[in-house]
Amino acid sequence: MPESGKTPPETTGWKDIVRKYQLPSKRKSAWQLGNTLIPYALLWVAMFFAMRVSWWLVAPMAVLAGAFLIRTFVIFHDCTHGSFFKSKRANEITGFVTGLLTMTPFHQWRMEHTVHHSAAGDLDRRGIGDVWTLTVQEYLESSRWRRVSYRIFRNPIVLFGIAPLLLFLVVNRIPVKEANRSVRNWLMVTNLSVLAMAVGLSLAFGVVNYLLIQLIIITVASVAGVWLFYVQHQYEDVYWERKPEWDFAQAALAGSSFYKLPKVLQWFSGNIGFHHIHHLSPRIPNYQLARAHESEPMFQQVEPLTLRKSFKSINFRLWDEDNRQLTGYRALKGRRRTRGARAARP
Repeated sequence: MPESGKTPPETTGWKDIVRKYQLPSKRKSAWQLGNTLIPYALLWVAMFFAMRVSWWLVAPMAVLAGAFLIRTFVIFHDCTHGSFFKSKRANEITGFVTGLLTMTPFHQWRMEHTVHHSAAGDLDRRGIGDVWTLTVQEYLESSRWRRVSYRIFRNPIVLFGIAPLLLFLVVNRIPVKEANRSVRNWLMVTNLSVLAMAVGLSLAFGVVNYLLIQLIIITVASVAGVWLFYVQHQYEDVYWERKPEWDFAQAALAGSSFYKLPKVLQWFSGNIGFHHIHHLSPRIPNYQLARAHESEPMFQQVEPLTLRKSFKSINFRLWDEDNRQLTGYRALKGRRRTRGARAARP
């Protein structure tokens, strides 16, 4: 396999470097919970009273609430890694509650996300906790039905419009086949709790009003959340290797983006744009990621992915193993001609 022109990041001594930032701060965690969940709750109260005046007041509040729900999900995400608090129990309680708000089952999502972290960038271990990605060769060898299914799934309208809502509203309610009895039981508790929360808010707001408000909030949060997850691992020079050559540290720094966002978006996304650092050490709390990046030259060697540049990722559909980069469907034309020429040889 030919080498790409990109210089691999230097990872010497990375374990000692990340260890300096892994200690959670009870004060910072409490402050982040306060400046996230309190405004979120106040927005629901404000929407309750604004509803009596005009829906033109409610809608922008719901959009803003969706932004706070993204930040809530980042807290939930840290809890699944056990990095938000020192206490395992505190992480599980906080994770379960924030999971209810984001309609995500804590125990099942933690199980799948752990697999994602252990296998990100490994071409031989795709399929759990990641975005469905085929190589060019796999696509060419697929059945017509599989190719059509793949094109539908990777269509931006489906991937960033329909799939996020289905994921949070439907898929998160269903146990995965890998779930053990404990995970399944906790999923049932989560689903019943989500239902109880929906019933309570419907009684307070009215069923139609609640559903409209919740739909706006979950649409904003889910679409933005899926986009963030997508662009953190789907960009042109991303790292993918087969198992024998796969390296954890290289997969973290070269296979996870440094998504450089404007400060306000960085705040609402809980610093998750520093994804290269997060994948190298999921034990670093989100509020320590920016400091780690600013302090360590090892992290600064990763080229930032800007907001403008990130939109190119929408056109990337397949992994080209020969050129070691993500590419679009145009790459298929040359491969098909090559295969046709070989088939025509006597």
